[in-house]
Amino acid sequence: MDLPLVVGVDGSEPSLRAVDWAADEAALRGLPLRLVYASLWERYEGAALAGDLGEPSEQITAEDIVRVAAQRARLRHTDVEISTAVLPEEPEYALVREGRHASAVVLGTRGRSGLVEMLLGSVSLTVAAHADCPVIVLRGSHDNQAGAGIHGRVVVGVGEKGTNSAALRFAFQEARLRHVPLDAVRAWRCPAHETTDHPLLAGEPARLHEQHATEVLEEALKNAPADVELHRRTIEGPARRVLLAISHEADLLVVGALRKPGHIGLQLGRVAHATLHHAACAVAVVPEWV
Repeated sequence: MDLPLVVGVDGSEPSLRAVDWAADEAALRGLPLRLVYASLWERYEGAALAGDLGEPSEQITAEDIVRVAAQRARLRHTDVEISTAVLPEEPEYALVREGRHASAVVLGTRGRSGLVEMLLGSVSLTVAAHADCPVIVLRGSHDNQAGAGIHGRVVVGVGEKGTNSAALRFAFQEARLRHVPLDAVRAWRCPAHETTDHPLLAGEPARLHEQHATEVLEEALKNAPADVELHRRTIEGPARRVLLAISHEADLLVVGALRKPGHIGLQLGRVAHATLHHAACAVAVVPEWV
């Protein structure tokens, strides 16, 4: 049985755009779509959905939210199997639990100030840090089409997991489904203490670090599928800065996040944390179990 693609809905415009994106993704993968509304509040507080329904926001219920979201998804893809759930609990806990039986979780970001385009909501951050499955977070300015994005490109940050990288496997699949190229990026840096003033040795430490990055990248990609157009890129700079810059050229940025069984607390890492907050495109955080 295929695990569903889960999308968190709350009636806000970002979550409805996430429904669009998730419906496209479910259609691409041939998966069922599960729409989940989770909240301890019995009533919805917001203007976007209330305006669509022509009712005061205090009269909108959780059932209204999932019903409208399901209708929207069905209009977009009539062949996608859709189920819904209304859960009276904190959304962070509900969506992490849903992720145990999902192929991925899709979330929109929702802010309450002018920083909405920059800062990530606590629900998205918590779910991305704890879920057992990939979590795709759609930032406020994302294109709401999964299959035919603006740039026609998927980017993956290549870490130290080599050919065992779950993030790489996920990125290969996403590029294949979209019929777009995949940019595999390995960032590298030359530590300041390794520089030298000797003219005959100038640039040697940097060359060695770049060569190592190339070797790591080649090792990670040695079993790359032949049906994906693959671009190898080694770029000098901190991984966070490199991936944030290249996110302006991508429709989806894929990063890994190390997970240790039994560990309590956020398990994201600096790179995933930074891209979730500041990337210019949708970000997929893929657990890398150690």
